[in-house]
Amino acid sequence: MTSLLSEPSVAPPPESTPPESDGPVVGWQQPPIETVPPCATSAGQEAIDLAARAGLHLDPWQQHVLRRGMGEDADGSWSAFEVCVNVPRQNGKGGIIEARELWGLFIGGEQLILHSAHEFKTAKSAFKRIERLIRGCPDLHKRVKAYRYTVGEESIELHTGQTLRFIARSKGSGRGFTGDCNILDEDMILGDDAMDALMPTMAAVENPQVWYLGSAGIGALSVQLGRLRRRALAAIEAGAADPSLAYFEWSCDLHVDECPADCTAHDDAGSDEAVLKANPAVGYRLTLDKVANERRTLSRDGYARERLGVGDYPSDTADTWQVIGEDAWRALAAAESQPSDPVAFAIDMTPERSHAAIGVAGEWRGGTHVEVVDHRPGTGWILDRAAELHEKWKPRCWVVDGAGPAGSLISDLEERLGVTVVQPKGREVAAACGQFYDAVTEQTLSHLDQAPLAAALAGAQKRPLGDAWAWARRIVSVDISPLVAGTLAKWGLGAEVEESEEAPNLW
Repeated sequence: MTSLLSEPSVAPPPESTPPESDGPVVGWQQPPIETVPPCATSAGQEAIDLAARAGLHLDPWQQHVLRRGMGEDADGSWSAFEVCVNVPRQNGKGGIIEARELWGLFIGGEQLILHSAHEFKTAKSAFKRIERLIRGCPDLHKRVKAYRYTVGEESIELHTGQTLRFIARSKGSGRGFTGDCNILDEDMILGDDAMDALMPTMAAVENPQVWYLGSAGIGALSVQLGRLRRRALAAIEAGAADPSLAYFEWSCDLHVDECPADCTAHDDAGSDEAVLKANPAVGYRLTLDKVANERRTLSRDGYARERLGVGDYPSDTADTWQVIGEDAWRALAAAESQPSDPVAFAIDMTPERSHAAIGVAGEWRGGTHVEVVDHRPGTGWILDRAAELHEKWKPRCWVVDGAGPAGSLISDLEERLGVTVVQPKGREVAAACGQFYDAVTEQTLSHLDQAPLAAALAGAQKRPLGDAWAWARRIVSVDISPLVAGTLAKWGLGAEVEESEEAPNLW
């Protein structure tokens, strides 16, 4: 039985236009740091074409972000639940925002788009820019029912009900709104309070997407941006892609004091090449001469941050691996690991129903192999995927915690698969977590070092369950469904299962 997880793709490294070339000098149109999950199609070109109709002509790099960030799976759902654009100021990230919002309003049919910024004046300025674009295009303007200017309630509503609303972020802003798309501008000032208020608004949405846009991290305030960046770098290092994050960063990796004089692995902060690497708008709305003036005026650190994208990103308690140590987990990774018959599958999802996971477990070399079979945004894909896996692998059982968020799927799952889903009781859930933990400490568990499982373990903690414990997440933005699914699948290998009348599995 081979691995059930498809191989995601990572974008190849981009090339720059050197200042000494004969052609026009432009910045890198593809970012130095990029990871995007695989997709079947993209709505990005629709957004680009609509923006052009409204008079917004996008740079190649802006078009690149939209085409990749708006990738779609074969069923039409977003391949990336989260999209992050990290680029120095004055490069034109606002054009990406406006094109994405125009598409959501006039083509995508998104009922509510929430645009938030750290400061009210920034949100209001964004409202005025997109209002001008819409008013300047008669075909779009005639579809608008109202432009609302009440302070704190700025919005654009179409006759068909779609609404684009602009708010300033706070602990309470966004509560009560069910957004199909959240645009989080100024994401370098974005912490857990704002995320806790905004992310649950997407829980009931069938195909949600959230966009983060901003410049380099500024320290303790860049909590969420730092978290996203670590996920992206971890995926790139693993030669894979985060299954739900599209990340684009234009930045430099500057020389340090220890670099030898002939070092070519790092960037020279005083060079034009560094400017081109971090600023895709050079040749469009920025020039090397203007940047040279900044270099002479700003402090060294200020120039590195504001123009070269060199950020300060805080550590996060969600990445401290509190229950199982990272070294212990990574030591159990085995590229050749695979489950053998019989196998068990399990399903779990986040409380907000924003993501779900299917896990599998089976014997391997005297121990247990655990793997994430699938992990995607939303829940509409689960039954079809489960039916496909059931038909192909004939598992000994399917496990779902009836008291958990995925419990609502049990009756439909049983009807679709023609089996009785195994539902562990509370003490059995605790036993499953204990067995998983013991298998790690005793080194009888193997895995493929998949990013969803690692991210879940990094952000997991214990919650009391009787005299034992079960998995819990530390903050709302952590998704532990891959970990719970893997834990229940492992437990399912020894669970009591009703006898099936199906023919024996001969593989």
